[in-house]
Amino acid sequence: MYDYFLGGKDNFPADREAAEKVLELSSRGGADVREVARANRGFLVRAVEAVARAGVRQFLDIGTGLPTQDNVHQVAHRIIPDAKVVYSDNDPIVLTHARALLASNPDTVIIDGDAHDPKSLLAAAAHHLDFSRPVAVLAVALFHFFGDDDEVAGIVRALREPLAPGSHLIISHAYVERGQSTLDRKAKTEDVYRRTTAGALHWRERDMVRTYFDGLELLEPGLVPVQDWRNDDPFIPPGMEKGGILGGVGRVPQAG
Repeated sequence: MYDYFLGGKDNFPADREAAEKVLELSSRGGADVREVARANRGFLVRAVEAVARAGVRQFLDIGTGLPTQDNVHQVAHRIIPDAKVVYSDNDPIVLTHARALLASNPDTVIIDGDAHDPKSLLAAAAHHLDFSRPVAVLAVALFHFFGDDDEVAGIVRALREPLAPGSHLIISHAYVERGQSTLDRKAKTEDVYRRTTAGALHWRERDMVRTYFDGLELLEPGLVPVQDWRNDDPFIPPGMEKGGILGGVGRVPQAG
């Protein structure tokens, strides 16, 4: 669905059908949904660029989904040609498709990993990444598919536990402001997602998303709408003035 919103070709009929139902619920014939998807992808690109320029040479992208435009390894390799990138997903179609696309790229692999079991996922990633050195962990547009707040908090703790100083955590998450008037449309959108393999979509408030970075050094400009994160040409996707997707990048501080 995400690839379809971005105008890509790596999607299937069921994805397109569900995506069209979401677009029908949008306020501008789907333009706002597509703009939010593009804004989220732009955040991923700028965040990976920033972390790579800071010297991080290892990346773990969790819940990557079907490959689309400007994947993590493509962005990272433009700055660090030998950067190591591990993608993780538990969808067999994604795994098969990605392995075929990445067959000629020895520095980039995809592993069968489920974010519901972060310790096993990290153990599999450790066959390819050195967690004694800085790693950038990406959970981009991932946690809003998890309905249990406590489970998400536990996953974040588990992902942060093995990270060496200088590592980074990159997160984006759908959010709403308290009292937002578009909650009815969002509830209908959640219902569409609930009937897909992605599962239900859960918006969270800014304060909740902010807790995922507790104890980390938030890179400027902090936790902000993704279109505002280090963007030279920021914009507000129409209809999303009080919601959309938040993005932030936290750095693991030096001990002591």
